[in-house]
Amino acid sequence: MSAQGTDVVNTHQAEAWNGYEGVHWAQHRDRYDAMNSGFNEPLLAAASIGERDHVLDIGCGNGQITRLAARRAPQGRALGVDLSAPMLERARATAVEEAITNVAFEQGDAQVHPFAHSAFDVALSRFGIMFFADPVAAFTNIGRALRPEGRLAFICMRSADAGEYFARALRPLYALLAERAPAGGSGDSRQGPASLADPDRIRQVLTNAGFTGVTHDDVTAPMIFGRDAVDAAGFIFDMGPMRFNLRDADPRAVTQAREAVTANLVSHEGPGGVRLDGSHWLVTATRQRG
Repeated sequence: MSAQGTDVVNTHQAEAWNGYEGVHWAQHRDRYDAMNSGFNEPLLAAASIGERDHVLDIGCGNGQITRLAARRAPQGRALGVDLSAPMLERARATAVEEAITNVAFEQGDAQVHPFAHSAFDVALSRFGIMFFADPVAAFTNIGRALRPEGRLAFICMRSADAGEYFARALRPLYALLAERAPAGGSGDSRQGPASLADPDRIRQVLTNAGFTGVTHDDVTAPMIFGRDAVDAAGFIFDMGPMRFNLRDADPRAVTQAREAVTANLVSHEGPGGVRLDGSHWLVTATRQRG
């Protein structure tokens, strides 16, 4: 399988992000940005983007971070890379609408994409680096794209439930998903949303990939899921992973779980919508000099 002539090794992810998952994210760009944009400023501050920097955004999705990075580097440029054609189409259109000219987007798998060597001053990602089939190979490839002593900054999940508020509010959904997990476990925890939840693994992966000065800090930010509890629960249950994992579930069980989640979300309603504070890792590192 290929994307614009580039080999793709994360074939399952490519299928998901070019199918329902990618289409849903592209069609609901504003909702996903409302969910994740609370982490923008901590990430961009950690990346320390200069006005002449060349920036690489890994797993750029609909391109919000790429465009923000481009604005911080008016005499540089920003490149967003993602597997998802529907999201990249949305990203390009939005960049045109916002008249941002120093930004570009490419379809590709960052684990094997042929980046120009030492072409970027900084690489960053907002929740786009947790799904690599081989994270050491992926970060090694990203490292080659950075100049010596280039900077890496990314946000990744601390755990599958993103913190105590998620665990409480979405407990009925998690319980239903757990019931449907394969016998003996839910799969390889070293791949998937929480694949870099363990700080020791983050340090090991990045060190083996040629990075130094690895740091991880807990960052908490508000995540907005909908106008009210009903709207938010509908959005959560329509997300790609939920639809996929519940595709053969008893409809009555799904309805009951959705109603229970809706009830739990009522206490999180406010003037700005349904807010759950999410806690994740902000990771930074530097490419080795040699």
